[in-house]
Amino acid sequence: MPEERTPDHASVLREVREVRRVGVLRMRGLRLPSLEAAAARLGLLRTPEARAAALEHLLKVAVAAVDGGKLRQSAAYSLGLTDDTREMAAAERRRRAAAVHHVTVERFRKSQELMALGEVAEQIVRMCDEAGPRQGPAYEAPQGVLLPATHRTVPVVVGGHRTSIRLHVHAVDLLRDVDVVVSPANTFLALPPVYKASVAASLRRSASLRNPRGDLLKDTVHDELGNWLARRGAPDRAVLPGTVVATGSGALRSAGIRRVYHAVVATPRPGTNDYDVQPSDITRAATAALDLLAEEAARWEPPLKSICFPLLGSGRGGLRPEVGLAALWAALEASLSRRPDTEVHLVVRRLERADLVERLLGAAGTSSSPDSPADGRSTELT
Repeated sequence: MPEERTPDHASVLREVREVRRVGVLRMRGLRLPSLEAAAARLGLLRTPEARAAALEHLLKVAVAAVDGGKLRQSAAYSLGLTDDTREMAAAERRRRAAAVHHVTVERFRKSQELMALGEVAEQIVRMCDEAGPRQGPAYEAPQGVLLPATHRTVPVVVGGHRTSIRLHVHAVDLLRDVDVVVSPANTFLALPPVYKASVAASLRRSASLRNPRGDLLKDTVHDELGNWLARRGAPDRAVLPGTVVATGSGALRSAGIRRVYHAVVATPRPGTNDYDVQPSDITRAATAALDLLAEEAARWEPPLKSICFPLLGSGRGGLRPEVGLAALWAALEASLSRRPDTEVHLVVRRLERADLVERLLGAAGTSSSPDSPADGRSTELT
C-alpha cells in the first residue's frame, strides 16, 4: 500500500534514478514507495495490479511538464519512455540521451542527467502539492482533483454532427499514431536549431535520423524543405502566409507519424528576432493543411485520416491562446462540416492551457448544436 504522505524531492529523485538504471520496462521488481505514493495521490493508482502502468503514466506526465526541449527529450530517453528506447539497456539509453546535448556520456552522467532527472522529480512533487491532501482509501482517486491527464476527448457538434477532438497535453515529440503533424513555419521556411524548445525545433530534431552514437545521418525535414525551395527557383524569396508545405516524417515514422505539414503563419519582423502573426493567416494555413490532408489521403495505404495541430501563433508569434484557437477553430469547423470523418487532434504542453482549450471547445460545441442560434458561433471563441 502506498504511504499516505506527500513524497519529498530527495526520495522521488532517488527512485527516478533507480528507474533510469533499469528502464520503465523492467521496473516491476523495484521497490518505489515514493512514486507509488505520488501515483496514488494523483488518482492514477487504483489497484495494486495497475502499479506498473500507473507509474509509467506518472513519469510520462512529469517528463512532458519539464521545461526545455533538450532536458525533456534526454529525460524521456534516459528512462526509456520512447518507443525506440523502451527496450534499450541503460548504457544505450544514456548514450542516446547524451547525444541530445551533444556531450560525452561521462559529461552527461555528471551534469545534464542529474538536471533532467531532478526536473522530473520536481514535477512529480509539484503535481502532488497542487493536488492537495489525498482523500479516501489508498487506491481511490482523490475527490475534486483535476488529474493531469495527458489525453482528453473533447466532444463538439459541427454542422449538426456530433464528433470529438482529441487533446494531447504533452510535448509534440511525444505524439504517437497521428498521421500528420502540423508544424508552424515562417515565411522563409527557415527552421530553428534542433536544440530549441519550439514545436518546429522538436519536430525537426525528432524526425532526424541518427546512428546509435547520436551522430546525425539525415536532417529529413530541413533537407526536404530545402529541396522544395530549390524547386521554386528562388530559395531566398519569402512565401505567402497561409502556404503549407508537406515533408516526410523521417524517424517519426516509428511513432506512427507519416507526414509533417509546415504551415506558414509567421512573418519575420525586419531587424529583430520577433515575428508578426495574423489570425487570418492561421485560418488560411489550417484550411490549406486540412485540404491537403484530404487530397493526399488516398495516396497512402492505409489512407491518411488524422491530423494534429499545435496552437499556431501562440508561441513566439505572441498571440493569446484564445485568439490563436479561435483562428484555428474557424478552419476546423468549416472542414469538419464537409468532412466529419477527419480525426482532429490538438497538442499543448501546459495543463492550464489544456483546460482553457477544453473549456473553449466545449463552449463552441454547445453553441454549434442544432438548438443554438443560427450562426452557430461561440461568443467565447470570437
